[in-house]
Amino acid sequence: MLGLKLPTDPRWVNIVEKNIDEILIDHAYCEQKAASTAVSLIVSFPEYTDLVQEMIALVREEMGHFKMVHDRILDRGQVLGRDRKDLYVIELLKFFPKGGSRTTQLVHRLLYAALIEARSCERFRLLSEELQDKELAEFYHKLMISEAGHYTMFLKFARQYGDRQEVDQKWNDLLQYEATIMKNLGTTGSIHG
Repeated sequence: MLGLKLPTDPRWVNIVEKNIDEILIDHAYCEQKAASTAVSLIVSFPEYTDLVQEMIALVREEMGHFKMVHDRILDRGQVLGRDRKDLYVIELLKFFPKGGSRTTQLVHRLLYAALIEARSCERFRLLSEELQDKELAEFYHKLMISEAGHYTMFLKFARQYGDRQEVDQKWNDLLQYEATIMKNLGTTGSIHG
């Protein structure tokens, strides 16, 4: 369903289980960045009313997820700590050239967001199926469903605002590029790494 070209190695969950505190901190920042992305889309493209409406709802939802993850961090006697660089996103953002029309910029941002949500969904599915901590597994199952909805929403908007054939080609090319990034990731206790 997600179209990802390279699935995460299931052994990634073993790394996560040894670093639950680290993954929760990384996850909290991912939720925060997802909310920031939604705000940025509102600020950058206010004329797209249907997008703005969906992004308002997304900001609320992502900040709710941030709170849920942050609460788990505090329950474990940890603190949020400082943000870390997300190498996955840094590499992903190199794919599309800078510039272009406003529509092109919007479509690219929507495709990036769709792919990040798709990969998060795939990772959360693994966590929901493989974590020994059943309460945490159930938590990730609920978030997986949410991420799937976000992925499809962003992809739908990209196809709505851009030329469908061109968007689908860009999406496929981005998926291929992302697979090359993933070959070098999956060895750390982070959501995308």
